[in-house]
Amino acid sequence: MDIKTATALRRLRLVSAPEAISFIVLLVCSVLKRTTSFNAVPVMGVVHAILFLLYVVFWLDAWNKTKWSVETAALYFVLSVLPTGGFFAERMLRREAEASVIAARARKEGTVSA
Repeated sequence: MDIKTATALRRLRLVSAPEAISFIVLLVCSVLKRTTSFNAVPVMGVVHAILFLLYVVFWLDAWNKTKWSVETAALYFVLSVLPTGGFFAERMLRREAEASVIAARARKEGTVSA
């Protein structure tokens, strides 16, 4: 994996958990808005929108750099619209990055396992 691909995956990983947290907080704020006089939806809506747009931009960049299949790319996108999906996306991206680092080290040492 080259440095640009690793960077794209890292950016997507770094934004996926905050995006998931902001989605959950936005849902809680929506419930509080309807049940109490507390209304943080306008603020949390903007925060979540910015994080979601960053996720989509980084997702497109990672898809372009990693050459994921359509199914894999669709899975990461679907995870972004589920309330806790960002946590699963972050975990999957971390495993993918670790596996590619291990494969790169094996290729460098000349011991490629089948």
